[in-house]
Amino acid sequence: MTHTPAPIFTDIHPGPDPASAYWVETSDGIRIRVGVWEKRGARGTVLIFPGRTEYIEKYGDAAAEFAARGLASVAVDWRGQGLADRLIDDPLTGHVEHFPDYQKDVAAVMRIARSLNMPRPYFLVAHSMGGCIGLRAVMEGLSVQAAAFTGPMWGIHISRHMRLPAKILSTLMPKLNQGHRLPVGTTSEPYVLASAFDDNMLTTDEEMFDMMRDQILAHPELKLGGPSYVWLREALAETQHLSQRAAPNLPSIAFVGSNERIVDVPRIHARMETWKGGRLRIMDGGEHEVLMELPAIRTPVFDEIAALFLNTAAS
Repeated sequence: MTHTPAPIFTDIHPGPDPASAYWVETSDGIRIRVGVWEKRGARGTVLIFPGRTEYIEKYGDAAAEFAARGLASVAVDWRGQGLADRLIDDPLTGHVEHFPDYQKDVAAVMRIARSLNMPRPYFLVAHSMGGCIGLRAVMEGLSVQAAAFTGPMWGIHISRHMRLPAKILSTLMPKLNQGHRLPVGTTSEPYVLASAFDDNMLTTDEEMFDMMRDQILAHPELKLGGPSYVWLREALAETQHLSQRAAPNLPSIAFVGSNERIVDVPRIHARMETWKGGRLRIMDGGEHEVLMELPAIRTPVFDEIAALFLNTAAS
């Protein structure tokens, strides 16, 4: 497939060498960015599906953890975020026209992984919104041998009194040609710039929180704020749709912090209770970003993910 070199920022928490990135065009003409961390003698490749607002560089440390366990990594800037094409005039508003459009990005990631001869077998690590995208992908036959999900967005945590207004407004505002606007209570400022470390909803590791902040301060083109009403409408519809579908026949593990406050935790329990060959791990004291938590939390997560992947490959 056609791909050309793209920038990858290695000044802050760069991840393992060698690191490279490529521009890839999806089937509907959107330019996305794919990051690659090679590993000599790798026993497989981890496909990293980031969450909303995220970007390749945020997973440099995760790629280093996987490299230390014998695995190469590939990550993606989804359409509308990172250095991928932004989809509306305001580049700081997260947006997608239809949630299944992300599957076109998934297909492009798989094409370039094969084109670059990334070591097989392939495995999936999917975080937050990436967990929603990844769930549909594995339901539709994504060519991976096992999957791990962290804080997966299989539902969105919305307070009880706001659920009906969120549903009504996310349906109504697009009909009024205001679907590109930010929902009430959200801003165009990235969460890590608008929030202090104390009681943040992402991590209890201050070094990791600083990494997230430092990367987008150094490279403001990576910034992304709140989602559009259209994104919210589509996300609510997609998570509801996926909740009604059977889990695939695929070895899996899901991790959720005991203090998770961003995604819908009961939906995660419900999904994993019906996933044959799936396991759920609650990480005591963890927030949303269990891959970027304190070492006492994140190290066991990486160990269990690698064990699942390598044992599955060996069986």
